[in-house]
Amino acid sequence: MRKISLFIASSIDGYIARESGEIDWLFTDQDYGYSEFIAEVDTLVMGHKTYQQVLGFEEYPYSEQEVFVLSHTLQGKAENNAIFINNDWANFMANLRQSSGGLIWLVGGAQTIHYFLKHNLIDEIILSIHPIILGSGIPLIINDSSIAKKLDLRNVKNYDSGLVQITYNVKS
Repeated sequence: MRKISLFIASSIDGYIARESGEIDWLFTDQDYGYSEFIAEVDTLVMGHKTYQQVLGFEEYPYSEQEVFVLSHTLQGKAENNAIFINNDWANFMANLRQSSGGLIWLVGGAQTIHYFLKHNLIDEIILSIHPIILGSGIPLIINDSSIAKKLDLRNVKNYDSGLVQITYNVKS
């Protein structure tokens, strides 16, 4: 079975983006393990809002991977060969996990992460905590006691910039 990894950054107060969706506060001064991680990834899954944000990047960064976008309304192929999935996400993900291939990266955002936690679809969390307090924004985890999970600490990396990257296995 293929593994699903949430590789994501947050502020120290738990936000993954400003309220506007902006991620201008993220450190870009070094790689922070991204190159090593993305080399294992052949499939990405993200929510529609995250996909729209990715389209605003200077260059589309995922042309080498298969991309699925979870949407409540859109279905079928989109720009950059992304495929919109709008029904029965749980069954789609079960089939995707059983297919051949490498690591599946859950890119985000908050609603998609919530769905994956609620349906026990995350195997690993790699969280890069930036030393910044945003005060408000889009939370990493939506408050909901039904998604409570225990995590096993696998690794901690400290960087000179103050960023701390923590890797957890998610217990089922």
